[in-house]
Amino acid sequence: MSITAAADGSALGNPGPAGWAWYIDENTWRAGGWPHGTNNMGELKAVLDLLEATAVDADQHLHILCDSQYVINSVTKWMPGWKRKGWRKKDGKPVMNVELLKDIDRALAGRSVEFEWVKGHSGHAMNEAADQRANAAATAFSRQQDPQVGPGYRGGGGAGASPVVPSGAASVPAAGSADEPADDLFSLFDPSPTAPAASCSTAVEETALVADAPGATDFAQITVREQALLGGRLRADPPSAAELLHPAFSEVGASGRRFDRDEILAHLAPLTDVDAEEFVADEIAPGVVLLRYLTTGPDGTAERTSVWVRENGRWLLRHHQGTPLGS
Repeated sequence: MSITAAADGSALGNPGPAGWAWYIDENTWRAGGWPHGTNNMGELKAVLDLLEATAVDADQHLHILCDSQYVINSVTKWMPGWKRKGWRKKDGKPVMNVELLKDIDRALAGRSVEFEWVKGHSGHAMNEAADQRANAAATAFSRQQDPQVGPGYRGGGGAGASPVVPSGAASVPAAGSADEPADDLFSLFDPSPTAPAASCSTAVEETALVADAPGATDFAQITVREQALLGGRLRADPPSAAELLHPAFSEVGASGRRFDRDEILAHLAPLTDVDAEEFVADEIAPGVVLLRYLTTGPDGTAERTSVWVRENGRWLLRHHQGTPLGS
């Protein structure tokens, strides 16, 4: 068996709002990007995400159609020498886009992968489909909108692809079976089986009374929402928690695995004895806020980062990641 896919990147201004996409067919494709990036970043990210998405079918040969000689030469010709030199070029200068290249190198391990160069903008159907989606993602970021991320890859018995995450988040394998306890939202801590449940209306209204109060700052609204997601009332009532999560929400859990919104909500459970402090918020783009803070609980201390986005006047959690801190 073999998988054939086109991968492409796009940047408006280069650097500027950037997008990436890979395409297999109308029901199997994915796209994403960044508010600021380069065309080469998009080209590499498209290949990386394709490798990660198809890892569920790692036993199949992967045929990647690519119009970037830079990507093909980087992966098939130059990378071995860069690695020997500590990811530096012949002149001793550091390799550009090294983190993406390192991730691709890891994702290629044990895979049968073939790259084929195709001329861009020449009517090649799959290349054009990937290019259009990458350009649409870059355009969305230029308008401060979320891009259309696509249905993802559904090989390997129907496993869906994980959602797009901000460029700074780790790229990791998908979660295990649905019966395996997930280290889901803020769950470095043991769940409490006895925390009281709350009705959907009660939990959401309780949050809204504070967060949406007249004159409340964006920082106050976001912090209250984040703290509500730590509380037993919302965590005991996933439908209420869902109202604070973006449709494309993703999380990188304590184990380094990535979870999508449905997986998180399926495993959401109350926590006990969790303290959150040292909240710091930074606006990284209009309508996008990075929130950082620390949590302490029975299993130790963790550094937390959350990305909140404003949509239709409401702040929604777009991505979360927790990193355990050593004792």
